[in-house]
Amino acid sequence: MSLFTTSPRGSLDQLIGKFDRALRVVSGQAIARRSYPGQELADADLSEQEKAHSAGLMRVNHVGEICAQALYDSQGANAHTEDIRQQFRHSGLEEEDHLAWTAKRLRELNSHISLLNPLWYAGAYACGTLAARFGDAVSLGFVVETEKQVEAHLASHLQKLPEQDLKSRAIVEQMRVDEIAHGAAAQALGASDLPAPAQAGMKLMAKVMTTTAYYV
Repeated sequence: MSLFTTSPRGSLDQLIGKFDRALRVVSGQAIARRSYPGQELADADLSEQEKAHSAGLMRVNHVGEICAQALYDSQGANAHTEDIRQQFRHSGLEEEDHLAWTAKRLRELNSHISLLNPLWYAGAYACGTLAARFGDAVSLGFVVETEKQVEAHLASHLQKLPEQDLKSRAIVEQMRVDEIAHGAAAQALGASDLPAPAQAGMKLMAKVMTTTAYYV
């Protein structure tokens, strides 16, 4: 009986759970567990052009968090040790805060999340699954390189955001701090260095994503 009811039902429940989670992620329905950075700050007097620019950058950041959720979900599901699975879960929860914060900031800027979120999530999930198939060390190395690139990307946004947009700046700065910590945690768990061609490929994919998500 268990072969034909319990096991298939369990697999079906897991599949439904993963689909429900993916749907909530791509639709902008994430819930933050930590306080919203900069919530005590007054709204800046931004011109329409500045508001659109801030929104474009925050949309890119929101897409980055969509990808982070997909990566941590897929890599955690395929990790070989409980310590690594727990680290992926922990990092994923903090990244979910980022997802909620950037979505909220987009609403405050009267803008929208990316229309291509399902595509970003699916692509990142496939990349995370592939990285995990090469073993935990490579999977952790993928995290280290990803977080290194994201931290640099967020630092560049602190240069590009309007000076008076303190709310967006507070969000980006907290995200940057968290990304550094996630990379360090992955490194401490035994990450291996990715080969140069893999790093270059990741940068190219990130360039395509950031360029597109700014507008769409």
